Amino acid sequence: MAVLKPDNYHDEQNLQNIIKLRAVLDTLPSFCKTFFRGIEEYTSTRTRLAYAYDIRMFFEFLHEKNSVLAKTEITDYPLSVLDQVTRLDIQEYLEHISLYQKDGKAITNDERGKARKLASLRSFYNYYFENEMIEKNPAALVPLPKLHEKEIIRLEPNEVAILLDQVEDGTKLTKKELEYHKKTKVRDIALLTLLLGTGIRVSECVGLDISDINFDVNGIKIRRKGGYEAVIYFGDEVETALLDYLEERERIIPAEGHENALFLSLQNRRIAVRSVENLVKKYASRVTTLKKITPHKLRSTYGTSLYQETGDIYLVADVLGHKDVNTTRKHYAAQADERRRRAARAVQLREKRKD
Repeated sequence: MAVLKPDNYHDEQNLQNIIKLRAVLDTLPSFCKTFFRGIEEYTSTRTRLAYAYDIRMFFEFLHEKNSVLAKTEITDYPLSVLDQVTRLDIQEYLEHISLYQKDGKAITNDERGKARKLASLRSFYNYYFENEMIEKNPAALVPLPKLHEKEIIRLEPNEVAILLDQVEDGTKLTKKELEYHKKTKVRDIALLTLLLGTGIRVSECVGLDISDINFDVNGIKIRRKGGYEAVIYFGDEVETALLDYLEERERIIPAEGHENALFLSLQNRRIAVRSVENLVKKYASRVTTLKKITPHKLRSTYGTSLYQETGDIYLVADVLGHKDVNTTRKHYAAQADERRRRAARAVQLREKRKD
């Protein structure tokens, strides 16, 4: 039997997600497979896997809290069980996941976590209801939790400069960290400069292959959420950092199967998302202790700077890969408000009188 070898990082991730999804489906009622087949054409493997985890959590809640359903294994639940669930059951489920114990650990879900899990249930119920396979749709009767706007956490221009200087010289690193720093400095500078200079997602960054860079136009080809490809352009600072790293990268012998990867770990394998999150945390903690800086916050930093420079919300949405410009507008509304305040101060109607 031939072994399936994915052509690239994204195909490999999709393959792993499919394998994980099948494992989760084995723990769910058999009728759930109909739902996942039904949404396959217009959802990513990552989205379907997230739905599967959320739906399993709901069935686990019913099995634990409902005395009637507790007598039947989850895998043996018939489709009719969906008509037995009431709006109150779903409301109690959302209350439950605010704080619960699992494997000896306390797990919490804030308003956004609960909203996502309710959205998964709504899609699940809508599928069976619209296909006339169930009579009731209690999930549609439960309102989504009200989401409070979160302040955009980002680095100020001076903090960006300090961060990159810190990566360059490593003065605030521990002795142990400095040992690794000698080996990863050039890579880390290139990686962080790329994130700060393009606003790409960390998953898009780690998925880059060497062949995805085109220095003729200073662009990188990335795979966006949803699977479509896009070319993002970069400036001189990113170009210099990438060229420096590629010179070093040529001397590295990558592990088998990782020959095409742009950014490599110390094990000479494609760097993982978690590794990028850890290195951002390591360097950023030396710059500011008041802000929790993650790769996504570097993306926010770029988006804010781009909006401040251009005032073009549609350009920011396009570059960041937001499908809905309202998502971008919601995130950067505060910046627009500050621009309006500056406009009010910019116009002087009369000269101030001298006393």
